[in-house]
Parts: sequence; C-alpha cells; structure tokens
Amino acid sequence: MVDQAPVSGTLDLLDTGVVRLDGTGRLIQMNAAAENCLLVSRDRAMGRLICEVAEVPVELKKAIHSPPGIRQGLRLHELRFGGGIYDCTIQAIDDGTLLLELNNLEWEQMRLRLQQREVQTGMLDLLSRNLAHEVRNPLGGIRGAAQMLAAELEPGELCTLARLIMRESDRIDELILSFGQPELVRQAVDIYPLLDEAIDLLAAEFGDQLRLERDYDPSIPSIRADATAIRQVMLNLLRNACQANSSLVLIRTRVEHGGALLQSDQNSVLRLDVIDDGQGVPESLQSLLFLPLVSGRRDGAGLGLSLSQQIAAAHGGLLTFEALDQGSCFSLYLPLANSSEAS
Repeated sequence: MVDQAPVSGTLDLLDTGVVRLDGTGRLIQMNAAAENCLLVSRDRAMGRLICEVAEVPVELKKAIHSPPGIRQGLRLHELRFGGGIYDCTIQAIDDGTLLLELNNLEWEQMRLRLQQREVQTGMLDLLSRNLAHEVRNPLGGIRGAAQMLAAELEPGELCTLARLIMRESDRIDELILSFGQPELVRQAVDIYPLLDEAIDLLAAEFGDQLRLERDYDPSIPSIRADATAIRQVMLNLLRNACQANSSLVLIRTRVEHGGALLQSDQNSVLRLDVIDDGQGVPESLQSLLFLPLVSGRRDGAGLGLSLSQQIAAAHGGLLTFEALDQGSCFSLYLPLANSSEAS
C-alpha cells in the first residue's frame, strides 16, 4: 500500500514546492506549491509515477533514477515545468525516499527584469542628454543666422522664410529637450478605449493584413495613467507585431496578484500581452531589445521599444519580452491602484 502521508498545513503555506517520492519515483507527498508547479492535484497524483502525471524535464528524470550517491544534495537549475521555471534540490532520505524542493524563479526573473529596466531607461536618458548637447549647438547657430537675416531683410517672402526657420528651430529644440523625458498627466483611464483607438489606427495602416483576437478580462478597473503615453505604448507593440509578418495577433489582459512588480505596497498589477505568430526576434537581439537604437528592421530607428519602456517605468511599470516557438510575446505591466489610493 502506498504511504499517503498527509501534508501538514505548514507545508501548504510555503512558496517552495515540496515533493516526496518513493524508491520507484511514485508520489507519496506534495504540498500546494508543488501542485502549482506540476499542474496536477495531489488527489490525482498520489501513488503514481511523477513522470506519468506531469511533464518532467529530462535532467530531473535522470537524477531521480540515478544512484543514491550521485543524487544526494544535487541541485538542478532553471527547469521548465508547466507552472513556470524552477530550481530543484534533491535530497535522499534514510527511509529510501527522495525529497524534491522546487524553488520558483519567477521573482528572481522579475527582479532581474526590473534591474535591466533601470539600465535601459538610464541609457535612453544618457542618449537624450548627449543628443541634446550635440544637436542644440549647431541648431542654435542656424536659428541665430536666421534671426540676423530676418532683421536685415525687408518684409516679404524671404523674411517670412527666415522667421519660419526660427520657429521650426525652436520646435526642434523643444522636442530634443523632451526626448526620453515623458511628462505625464495622470488621471483615471480605461484601457479598452485606448486599445480600440490604437487598433483603429493600425487598421487604416495595415488593412486586411491586421487579424486580431481579443482575450479581455472585463473586471479590470481604471488605472491612473497618462492616456496619450499609454496609447503610444500600445500602438508601438501592436505595430511591431504587425510588422513581424504575423498572420494573427492576440491581445490579452489579466490582473496579477501577489506583488508581481516586487513593490511591497502594490499587490495587483494589470498585465497586457501582445502575442503574435510572426517571424520573431533574432536571438542575437533579444537581450538588447529595449536599448535605444537597437532594431531588427533595416528601416527601424530603434527608439519605439526603448521609449515604451521609459513610459512604462515612469508609470511604475515594466515592459518585457518572451520568445515563443512561433512569434513573440510582449507584456506591459502597470500597477493598479490599491484601496487607499482608490479612496
């Protein structure tokens, strides 16, 4: 008879998945976190081989069936299960059973992404300051020359053209000063009208090429955000998906709980996924994707995603990328107002 040792309430409170196997690899104990990892209930799994009830990585299969001396204290890194990516520690117990500890790497990955966001936005800020220094000096000379011409010329067409040069020089100067420094006007915003506006713009641009599927969570509340800036991020993500020769683009919205952005005072975030089945991003560019002046297209300026990351960061959010077997998934995380902010 299989020993179905009850899992204590304490083990079920752990974020670490705990699994105990007998000598043949059959499940005799697991906690709630292990259920989330293996995507199987303990009632269905007990007494069965772990490889029968879950997709187990090859490295773990080999370790389970290896000699006791080899697997004792063995640590396997970045194993992909149905419920995410985990590090696994294997311990052999004196009674002949195996204890597996499954540590979810989700938070470590999010922390790394947030650190990368700081580097990415910092590089865009550095680029904008250098660009301002290099461009504003000759621009000032052009404006000064136009101003002298306007003062010398009689009123007429040439004088008007000189004043036009002055006005456009001033406008370029303002654009340079604001580049990479989004000034946000935050207010309560419903994201779905913004998505509709972005989709309408792309429909006019791509016509029949644009095929969209919507998977919306209707319970998502309004967020405090700059509507124009967030719409621009949505437009950038959707346009990139369309330009990747996609036959289908999926827009998915969800609410994630449990401090998804690692903020102690923020328990819920909005997650907006833009998923395409296009040609994907070259592996050589994937780690550089949100840096300024990096583009996978010959005609790309390499600023759309870096500016989008800057806007997300200014809202306390994050923009991430995941390569799929076919296509790409870009995810925008934005904090939802907590109860004190909402009141």
